[in-house]
Amino acid sequence: MASKRDYYEILSVQRSATADEIKRSYRQAALKFHPDKNPGNKEAEHKFKECSEAYEVLSDPEKRKLYDAYGHDGLRGTAVHDYQHMETDDIFSIFNDILGGRSGGRGGRGRASRGYDLETQVVVTLQDVAKGCDREIDFTRQENCSLCNGTGAKEGSKRRICSTCGGQGKVAQRGFGGMFQMVTTCPSCLGQGSMVEKPCPQCDGAGLSPVKRTLKVHIPPGIHDGQAVGVRGEGELGEGGGHRGDLHVYVRVEEHPFFQRHENDLIVQVPVSIVQAALGAEVEVPTLFGKSSLHVQPGTQHGEVIKLKGLGLPDIQGGRQGNLLAHVLLEVPRKLSRKQEQLLREYASLEEQSVLPAQKNFFEKLKDYLVGDATTAAHVAEDKPKVEHAE
Repeated sequence: MASKRDYYEILSVQRSATADEIKRSYRQAALKFHPDKNPGNKEAEHKFKECSEAYEVLSDPEKRKLYDAYGHDGLRGTAVHDYQHMETDDIFSIFNDILGGRSGGRGGRGRASRGYDLETQVVVTLQDVAKGCDREIDFTRQENCSLCNGTGAKEGSKRRICSTCGGQGKVAQRGFGGMFQMVTTCPSCLGQGSMVEKPCPQCDGAGLSPVKRTLKVHIPPGIHDGQAVGVRGEGELGEGGGHRGDLHVYVRVEEHPFFQRHENDLIVQVPVSIVQAALGAEVEVPTLFGKSSLHVQPGTQHGEVIKLKGLGLPDIQGGRQGNLLAHVLLEVPRKLSRKQEQLLREYASLEEQSVLPAQKNFFEKLKDYLVGDATTAAHVAEDKPKVEHAE
Protein backbone atom coordinates (compact mmCIF):
# COMPACT_ATOMS: atom_id res chain seq x y z
CA MET A 1 0.00 0.00 0.00
CA ALA A 2 1.35 3.28 -1.06
CA SER A 3 2.11 5.54 1.91
CA LYS A 4 -0.32 8.43 2.33
CA ARG A 5 0.82 12.03 2.10
CA ASP A 6 0.80 14.35 5.09
CA TYR A 7 -2.66 15.91 5.49
CA TYR A 8 -1.26 19.36 6.31
CA GLU A 9 0.88 19.22 3.17
CA ILE A 10 -2.14 18.23 1.06
CA LEU A 11 -4.11 21.28 2.24
CA SER A 12 -1.02 23.56 2.20
CA VAL A 13 -1.50 24.69 5.81
CA GLN A 14 0.74 24.83 8.86
CA ARG A 15 0.27 22.33 11.69
CA SER A 16 -0.84 25.27 13.84
CA ALA A 17 -3.59 26.28 11.38
CA THR A 18 -6.98 27.26 12.79
CA ALA A 19 -10.22 25.51 11.86
CA ASP A 20 -11.20 28.44 9.60
CA GLU A 21 -7.84 28.36 7.80
CA ILE A 22 -8.19 24.61 7.20
CA LYS A 23 -11.74 25.05 5.92
CA ARG A 24 -10.74 27.89 3.58
CA SER A 25 -7.80 25.97 2.19
CA TYR A 26 -9.89 22.84 1.64
CA ARG A 27 -12.57 24.74 -0.24
CA GLN A 28 -9.98 26.30 -2.56
CA ALA A 29 -8.28 22.96 -3.23
CA ALA A 30 -11.52 21.00 -3.72
CA LEU A 31 -12.93 23.51 -6.19
CA LYS A 32 -9.61 23.67 -8.04
CA PHE A 33 -9.32 19.91 -8.52
CA HIS A 34 -13.00 19.09 -8.98
CA PRO A 35 -13.43 16.71 -11.95
CA ASP A 36 -16.03 19.01 -13.57
CA LYS A 37 -13.24 21.55 -14.03
CA ASN A 38 -10.73 18.88 -15.05
CA PRO A 39 -12.70 16.43 -17.24
CA GLY A 40 -10.87 13.15 -17.82
CA ASN A 41 -7.98 14.16 -15.55
CA LYS A 42 -7.50 11.21 -13.18
CA GLU A 43 -4.73 12.99 -11.26
CA ALA A 44 -7.03 15.93 -10.49
CA GLU A 45 -9.78 13.56 -9.36
CA HIS A 46 -7.31 11.77 -7.06
CA LYS A 47 -6.21 15.10 -5.55
CA PHE A 48 -9.84 16.14 -5.07
CA LYS A 49 -10.54 12.97 -3.08
CA GLU A 50 -7.20 13.26 -1.26
CA CYS A 51 -7.89 16.78 -0.01
CA SER A 52 -11.42 15.76 1.07
CA GLU A 53 -9.98 12.96 3.20
CA ALA A 54 -7.44 15.36 4.70
CA TYR A 55 -10.19 17.83 5.57
CA GLU A 56 -12.38 15.18 7.22
CA VAL A 57 -9.51 14.34 9.60
CA LEU A 58 -8.20 17.85 10.27
CA SER A 59 -11.67 19.37 10.75
CA ASP A 60 -12.52 16.82 13.46
CA PRO A 61 -10.80 17.81 16.75
CA GLU A 62 -10.56 14.20 18.01
CA LYS A 63 -9.20 12.79 14.74
CA ARG A 64 -6.80 15.71 14.35
CA LYS A 65 -5.45 15.12 17.86
CA LEU A 66 -4.81 11.44 17.06
CA TYR A 67 -3.21 12.34 13.72
CA ASP A 68 -0.93 14.98 15.29
CA ALA A 69 0.23 12.50 17.92
CA TYR A 70 0.62 9.30 15.89
CA GLY A 71 0.29 10.17 12.19
CA HIS A 72 -1.78 7.94 9.91
CA ASP A 73 -1.33 4.99 12.27
CA GLY A 74 -3.28 6.87 14.92
CA LEU A 75 -6.40 6.83 12.73
CA ARG A 76 -6.77 3.05 12.67
CA GLY A 77 -10.25 2.17 13.78
CA THR A 78 -11.66 5.69 13.27
CA ALA A 79 -13.19 4.63 9.94
CA VAL A 80 -12.54 7.63 7.72
CA HIS A 81 -14.78 7.71 4.63
CA ASP A 82 -13.31 5.73 1.74
CA TYR A 83 -12.97 8.65 -0.66
CA GLN A 84 -11.10 6.78 -3.40
CA HIS A 85 -14.22 4.63 -3.95
CA MET A 86 -16.75 7.47 -3.68
CA GLU A 87 -18.46 9.51 -6.38
CA THR A 88 -17.54 13.19 -6.40
CA ASP A 89 -21.20 14.20 -5.98
CA ASP A 90 -21.27 12.21 -2.75
CA ILE A 91 -18.22 14.10 -1.49
CA PHE A 92 -19.93 17.40 -2.30
CA SER A 93 -22.94 16.13 -0.36
CA ILE A 94 -20.81 15.43 2.72
CA PHE A 95 -19.30 18.92 2.71
CA ASN A 96 -22.36 20.70 1.34
CA ASP A 97 -22.06 23.65 3.72
CA ILE A 98 -18.50 24.34 2.54
CA LEU A 99 -18.71 23.63 -1.18
CA GLY A 100 -22.13 25.08 -1.83
CA GLY A 101 -24.05 21.95 -2.86
CA ARG A 102 -24.39 20.22 -6.22
CA SER A 103 -27.36 19.45 -8.40
CA GLY A 104 -28.11 15.77 -8.73
CA GLY A 105 -26.26 14.87 -5.53
CA ARG A 106 -27.46 12.34 -3.00
CA GLY A 107 -29.67 13.29 -0.10
CA GLY A 108 -32.56 14.64 -2.16
CA ARG A 109 -36.00 14.66 -0.55
CA GLY A 110 -37.67 11.25 -0.49
CA ARG A 111 -35.04 9.49 -2.60
CA ALA A 112 -33.41 6.30 -1.35
CA SER A 113 -29.63 6.31 -1.63
CA ARG A 114 -26.91 3.89 -0.62
CA GLY A 115 -24.84 4.79 2.45
CA TYR A 116 -21.23 5.91 2.24
CA ASP A 117 -18.38 3.41 2.36
CA LEU A 118 -15.90 3.51 5.24
CA GLU A 119 -12.27 2.42 5.41
CA THR A 120 -10.00 1.31 8.23
CA GLN A 121 -6.71 -0.58 8.60
CA VAL A 122 -5.42 -3.77 10.17
CA VAL A 123 -1.81 -4.83 10.70
CA VAL A 124 -0.79 -8.48 10.16
CA THR A 125 2.46 -10.45 10.09
CA LEU A 126 3.92 -12.59 7.32
CA GLN A 127 2.94 -15.63 9.38
CA ASP A 128 -0.65 -14.38 9.25
CA VAL A 129 -0.34 -13.98 5.48
CA ALA A 130 0.95 -17.55 5.14
CA LYS A 131 -1.98 -19.15 6.94
CA GLY A 132 -4.73 -16.53 6.95
CA CYS A 133 -6.19 -15.20 10.18
CA ASP A 134 -9.19 -13.60 11.87
CA ARG A 135 -8.88 -10.13 13.35
CA GLU A 136 -11.20 -8.05 15.50
CA ILE A 137 -11.67 -4.60 13.99
CA ASP A 138 -12.79 -1.63 16.09
CA PHE A 139 -14.24 1.29 14.19
CA THR A 140 -16.79 4.08 14.53
CA ARG A 141 -19.78 4.65 12.26
CA GLN A 142 -22.89 6.81 12.33
CA GLU A 143 -26.10 5.26 13.71
CA ASN A 144 -29.58 6.67 14.20
CA CYS A 145 -29.59 8.78 17.33
CA SER A 146 -30.90 6.71 20.24
CA LEU A 147 -32.75 9.70 21.75
CA CYS A 148 -34.71 10.94 18.72
CA ASN A 149 -34.60 7.65 16.74
CA GLY A 150 -33.03 9.41 13.79
CA THR A 151 -35.60 12.18 13.31
CA GLY A 152 -33.27 14.93 14.55
CA ALA A 153 -36.17 16.55 16.43
CA LYS A 154 -36.49 17.09 20.16
CA GLU A 155 -39.16 15.01 21.86
CA GLY A 156 -42.53 16.70 21.48
CA SER A 157 -41.46 18.83 18.51
CA LYS A 158 -41.90 18.12 14.80
CA ARG A 159 -40.39 18.89 11.43
CA ARG A 160 -41.56 21.78 9.30
CA ILE A 161 -41.26 22.46 5.58
CA CYS A 162 -38.08 24.33 4.72
CA SER A 163 -38.86 27.97 4.01
CA THR A 164 -35.83 28.36 1.72
CA CYS A 165 -36.76 25.70 -0.85
CA GLY A 166 -40.45 25.24 -0.07
CA GLY A 167 -39.97 21.57 0.60
CA GLN A 168 -38.30 20.79 -2.74
CA GLY A 169 -34.81 20.14 -1.33
CA LYS A 170 -33.29 22.19 -4.16
CA VAL A 171 -32.97 25.86 -5.04
CA ALA A 172 -32.36 27.64 -8.32
CA GLN A 173 -29.55 30.16 -8.56
CA ARG A 174 -28.62 32.42 -11.46
CA GLY A 175 -24.98 32.78 -12.43
CA PHE A 176 -22.84 34.91 -14.78
CA GLY A 177 -25.12 37.94 -14.80
CA GLY A 178 -28.32 35.92 -14.98
CA MET A 179 -27.42 34.25 -18.28
CA PHE A 180 -28.28 30.76 -17.02
CA GLN A 181 -29.91 29.05 -14.06
CA MET A 182 -28.24 26.42 -11.88
CA VAL A 183 -30.15 24.09 -9.57
CA THR A 184 -28.30 23.16 -6.38
CA THR A 185 -29.03 21.37 -3.13
CA CYS A 186 -30.79 23.64 -0.65
CA PRO A 187 -28.17 25.03 1.76
CA SER A 188 -30.69 25.33 4.61
CA CYS A 189 -32.16 21.82 4.79
CA LEU A 190 -29.31 20.09 2.88
CA GLY A 191 -31.77 18.55 0.43
CA GLN A 192 -34.19 17.12 2.99
CA GLY A 193 -37.04 19.51 2.20
CA SER A 194 -37.85 19.93 5.88
CA MET A 195 -36.21 21.14 9.06
CA VAL A 196 -36.74 20.45 12.76
CA GLU A 197 -38.37 23.10 14.91
CA LYS A 198 -36.34 22.16 17.96
CA PRO A 199 -33.21 20.05 17.39
CA CYS A 200 -32.51 16.94 19.45
CA PRO A 201 -30.09 17.86 22.29
CA GLN A 202 -28.10 14.65 21.81
CA CYS A 203 -27.41 14.81 18.05
CA ASP A 204 -28.04 18.56 17.54
CA GLY A 205 -30.62 17.85 14.87
CA ALA A 206 -28.43 15.62 12.71
CA GLY A 207 -30.39 12.47 13.55
CA LEU A 208 -27.14 10.51 13.73
CA SER A 209 -24.61 9.77 16.46
CA PRO A 210 -21.15 8.12 16.25
CA VAL A 211 -21.15 4.60 17.67
CA LYS A 212 -18.15 2.33 18.23
CA ARG A 213 -18.45 -1.11 16.67
CA THR A 214 -16.35 -4.29 16.90
CA LEU A 215 -16.30 -6.74 14.01
CA LYS A 216 -14.43 -9.98 13.28
CA VAL A 217 -12.86 -9.96 9.80
CA HIS A 218 -11.18 -12.88 8.02
CA ILE A 219 -7.86 -12.05 6.35
CA PRO A 220 -7.33 -14.58 3.52
CA PRO A 221 -3.99 -16.39 3.01
CA GLY A 222 -1.65 -14.74 0.50
CA ILE A 223 -3.03 -11.20 0.83
CA HIS A 224 -0.62 -8.41 -0.17
CA ASP A 225 0.25 -5.21 1.64
CA GLY A 226 -2.25 -2.52 0.62
CA GLN A 227 -5.03 -4.87 -0.47
CA ALA A 228 -8.43 -4.51 1.15
CA VAL A 229 -10.99 -6.95 2.51
CA GLY A 230 -14.51 -5.75 1.83
CA VAL A 231 -17.29 -6.25 4.39
CA ARG A 232 -20.69 -5.61 2.85
CA GLY A 233 -23.25 -3.59 4.76
CA GLU A 234 -20.91 -2.33 7.48
CA GLY A 235 -20.59 1.24 6.21
CA GLU A 236 -22.77 4.28 6.86
CA LEU A 237 -26.58 4.25 6.89
CA GLY A 238 -28.36 4.86 3.61
CA GLU A 239 -30.82 7.71 3.26
CA GLY A 240 -34.49 7.25 2.50
CA GLY A 241 -34.34 3.54 3.26
CA GLY A 242 -31.29 2.91 1.10
CA HIS A 243 -28.80 0.11 1.82
CA ARG A 244 -25.81 0.61 4.08
CA GLY A 245 -22.42 1.23 2.50
CA ASP A 246 -19.50 -1.17 2.84
CA LEU A 247 -16.43 -1.27 5.06
CA HIS A 248 -13.04 -1.62 3.35
CA VAL A 249 -10.38 -3.06 5.68
CA TYR A 250 -6.96 -2.23 4.22
CA VAL A 251 -4.19 -4.64 5.21
CA ARG A 252 -0.72 -3.52 6.30
CA VAL A 253 1.88 -6.32 6.43
CA GLU A 254 4.64 -5.82 9.00
CA GLU A 255 8.25 -6.00 7.89
CA HIS A 256 9.93 -9.29 8.80
CA PRO A 257 13.42 -9.41 10.36
CA PHE A 258 14.58 -12.12 7.91
CA PHE A 259 12.35 -12.20 4.85
CA GLN A 260 11.59 -9.87 1.97
CA ARG A 261 8.58 -10.56 -0.21
CA HIS A 262 8.57 -10.68 -4.01
CA GLU A 263 5.05 -11.55 -5.17
CA ASN A 264 4.55 -15.00 -3.57
CA ASP A 265 8.25 -15.77 -3.09
CA LEU A 266 10.22 -15.01 0.06
CA ILE A 267 13.86 -13.90 -0.09
CA VAL A 268 16.30 -14.59 2.73
CA GLN A 269 19.99 -13.70 3.00
CA VAL A 270 22.07 -16.69 4.13
CA PRO A 271 25.66 -16.09 5.30
CA VAL A 272 28.04 -18.92 4.29
CA SER A 273 31.72 -19.26 5.21
CA ILE A 274 34.38 -19.63 2.52
CA VAL A 275 35.03 -23.20 3.69
CA GLN A 276 31.33 -24.13 3.47
CA ALA A 277 31.08 -22.57 0.01
CA ALA A 278 34.23 -24.30 -1.24
CA LEU A 279 33.60 -27.78 0.19
CA GLY A 280 29.80 -27.80 0.36
CA ALA A 281 27.65 -27.96 3.48
CA GLU A 282 24.19 -28.30 4.97
CA VAL A 283 23.18 -24.90 6.41
CA GLU A 284 20.19 -24.27 8.68
CA VAL A 285 17.88 -21.51 7.42
CA PRO A 286 14.70 -19.97 8.91
CA THR A 287 11.31 -20.35 7.20
CA LEU A 288 7.83 -19.18 8.13
CA PHE A 289 7.10 -22.75 9.14
CA GLY A 290 10.16 -23.40 11.33
CA LYS A 291 13.70 -24.34 10.33
CA SER A 292 14.88 -26.04 7.16
CA SER A 293 18.16 -27.42 5.84
CA LEU A 294 19.78 -25.71 2.84
CA HIS A 295 22.16 -27.80 0.72
CA VAL A 296 25.14 -25.71 -0.38
CA GLN A 297 26.92 -27.30 -3.34
CA PRO A 298 30.76 -27.38 -3.37
CA GLY A 299 32.07 -24.33 -5.22
CA THR A 300 29.02 -22.15 -4.52
CA GLN A 301 29.76 -18.51 -5.36
CA HIS A 302 28.78 -15.29 -3.57
CA GLY A 303 25.34 -14.06 -4.67
CA GLU A 304 24.06 -17.41 -5.95
CA VAL A 305 20.38 -18.14 -5.32
CA ILE A 306 19.27 -21.52 -3.98
CA LYS A 307 15.55 -22.28 -4.29
CA LEU A 308 13.56 -24.11 -1.62
CA LYS A 309 10.30 -25.04 -3.33
CA GLY A 310 6.98 -24.52 -1.61
CA LEU A 311 8.32 -22.58 1.36
CA GLY A 312 7.02 -19.20 0.20
CA LEU A 313 3.52 -17.71 0.47
CA PRO A 314 0.27 -19.02 -1.01
CA ASP A 315 -1.35 -17.31 -3.98
CA ILE A 316 -4.41 -15.35 -2.83
CA GLN A 317 -6.42 -16.81 -5.72
CA GLY A 318 -5.73 -20.32 -4.49
CA GLY A 319 -2.91 -21.08 -6.95
CA ARG A 320 0.55 -22.49 -6.39
CA GLN A 321 2.65 -21.96 -3.30
CA GLY A 322 5.60 -19.59 -3.65
CA ASN A 323 9.24 -20.51 -2.97
CA LEU A 324 11.93 -19.52 -0.50
CA LEU A 325 14.88 -17.96 -2.34
CA ALA A 326 18.13 -18.16 -0.36
CA HIS A 327 20.72 -15.56 -1.45
CA VAL A 328 24.19 -16.78 -0.54
CA LEU A 329 26.38 -14.20 1.18
CA LEU A 330 30.02 -15.29 1.32
CA GLU A 331 31.52 -14.31 4.67
CA VAL A 332 35.25 -13.59 4.89
CA PRO A 333 36.60 -13.88 8.45
CA ARG A 334 37.87 -10.61 9.92
CA LYS A 335 40.13 -12.31 12.48
CA LEU A 336 42.11 -15.54 12.16
CA SER A 337 43.83 -17.71 14.71
CA ARG A 338 47.51 -18.50 14.08
CA LYS A 339 46.61 -22.00 12.94
CA GLN A 340 43.97 -20.71 10.52
CA GLU A 341 46.36 -18.13 9.08
CA GLN A 342 49.06 -20.77 8.66
CA LEU A 343 46.69 -23.09 6.78
CA LEU A 344 45.54 -20.28 4.51
CA ARG A 345 49.14 -19.34 3.72
CA GLU A 346 49.84 -22.95 2.83
CA TYR A 347 46.78 -22.93 0.59
CA ALA A 348 47.98 -19.70 -1.02
CA SER A 349 51.35 -21.31 -1.80
CA LEU A 350 49.57 -24.19 -3.52
CA GLU A 351 47.59 -21.70 -5.61
CA GLU A 352 50.80 -20.67 -7.39
CA GLN A 353 51.04 -24.19 -8.79
CA SER A 354 47.32 -24.72 -9.35
CA VAL A 355 45.54 -21.43 -10.04
CA LEU A 356 41.76 -21.52 -10.13
CA PRO A 357 40.35 -21.08 -13.66
CA ALA A 358 38.32 -18.00 -12.81
CA GLN A 359 41.34 -16.29 -11.24
CA LYS A 360 43.62 -17.37 -14.10
CA ASN A 361 41.23 -15.96 -16.62
CA PHE A 362 41.06 -12.66 -14.73
CA PHE A 363 44.84 -12.29 -14.37
CA GLU A 364 45.47 -13.25 -18.00
CA LYS A 365 43.01 -10.54 -19.09
CA LEU A 366 44.62 -8.06 -16.72
CA LYS A 367 48.11 -8.87 -18.07
CA ASP A 368 46.95 -8.46 -21.69
CA TYR A 369 45.25 -5.18 -20.79
CA LEU A 370 48.33 -3.74 -19.06
CA VAL A 371 50.65 -4.83 -21.86
CA GLY A 372 48.34 -3.34 -24.46
CA ASP A 373 47.98 -0.13 -22.50
CA ALA A 374 51.77 0.24 -22.19
CA THR A 375 52.23 -0.38 -25.94
CA THR A 376 49.63 2.27 -26.77
CA ALA A 377 51.31 4.76 -24.48
CA ALA A 378 54.67 4.12 -26.17
CA HIS A 379 53.20 4.66 -29.65
CA VAL A 380 51.60 7.91 -28.52
CA ALA A 381 54.95 9.10 -27.19
CA GLU A 382 56.70 8.23 -30.50
CA ASP A 383 54.06 9.91 -32.63
CA LYS A 384 53.90 13.05 -30.52
CA PRO A 385 55.34 15.97 -32.54
CA LYS A 386 58.52 17.43 -31.16
CA VAL A 387 58.46 21.06 -30.21
CA GLU A 388 61.59 23.02 -30.88
CA HIS A 389 62.17 25.93 -28.59
CA ALA A 390 63.51 29.08 -30.22
CA GLU A 391 66.82 30.17 -28.82
